[in-house]
Amino acid sequence: MSKKNNTTDRNILINKKAAFDYEFVEKIECGIVLEGTEVKSLREGRASFGSSYIKIQGNRMILMGFTIQPYSLGGSVFNHAPMRERYLLIKKQEMKHLRRKVEEKGMTIIPYRLYFKENLIKLEVCLCKGRDYSGKKQLLKERDIQRDAQREIKNIKRLS
Repeated sequence: MSKKNNTTDRNILINKKAAFDYEFVEKIECGIVLEGTEVKSLREGRASFGSSYIKIQGNRMILMGFTIQPYSLGGSVFNHAPMRERYLLIKKQEMKHLRRKVEEKGMTIIPYRLYFKENLIKLEVCLCKGRDYSGKKQLLKERDIQRDAQREIKNIKRLS
């Protein structure tokens, strides 16, 4: 269902905490309904995932808890509400698939990456399982081992 990232994609925001707290099972690209000042604010990079999550309500997917700061030149009258609910644009079949997985297997859907795809803003959502304490500890060990190995390779190259 998900496609490989195109080289023309430009990241706006990545949810690094989600990569640590959850184990990704599946990634899906979807659109997001935004107002004009939200797009301008995102171009400035003024957004935060914080404790955002995705809720399926009826036949819609809603992004909750996602903050887009008001546009600096928008004034007070024309600006958007920073914490409003935002609807996601996704194919009906993909949404049914996600709903079935969440209800049957107790998984959750979280936003992972917000990026520009040509002139459109896309959101990559992930179907994931929560990681327990030992899983997080194992991930930290693997990162340390990888970092040490890279450091050694760099030192060997420098010496030779």
